[in-house]
Amino acid sequence: MADVKPEDTMILETTQGKVVIAMRPDLAPNHVARIKELVREGFYDGIVFHRVIDGFMAQTGCPHGTGTGGSGKKLKQEFNAEPHVRGTCSMARAMNPDSADSQFFICFDDARFLDRQYTVWGEVIEGMDNVDKIKRGEPVSNPDKIVSARMADQA
Repeated sequence: MADVKPEDTMILETTQGKVVIAMRPDLAPNHVARIKELVREGFYDGIVFHRVIDGFMAQTGCPHGTGTGGSGKKLKQEFNAEPHVRGTCSMARAMNPDSADSQFFICFDDARFLDRQYTVWGEVIEGMDNVDKIKRGEPVSNPDKIVSARMADQA
């Protein structure tokens, strides 16, 4: 992805190393705006990867570390045609399409069966090798976590 603006670049320092995500406000403007708010508030700092399935994805963003919580602000879906492939960042949600909140996942591999049913909002542009090292499990025992999340323009 060519020239990503610093204000659309999220940097995750994880227990496995740095992961840089190019956010896509062109695909999901409301989700990107909300994630940026949460990042700036420090919401993601210390949050674990609670659901990590080999060959599928690593999920994070639950303040309880169980997949049962969020920031308390549900978002209206912004499903788009962007494919769920290796490095895709997409929102987790419950059965209700408008239930995404703060939880998101990063795809390890293609997961095209999720296309147009989950809101894609970004892609990993650096550090996918670190995503690959995240400890697997449902739930994960002694899980990896986001040590800190920040926007590149905050750095």
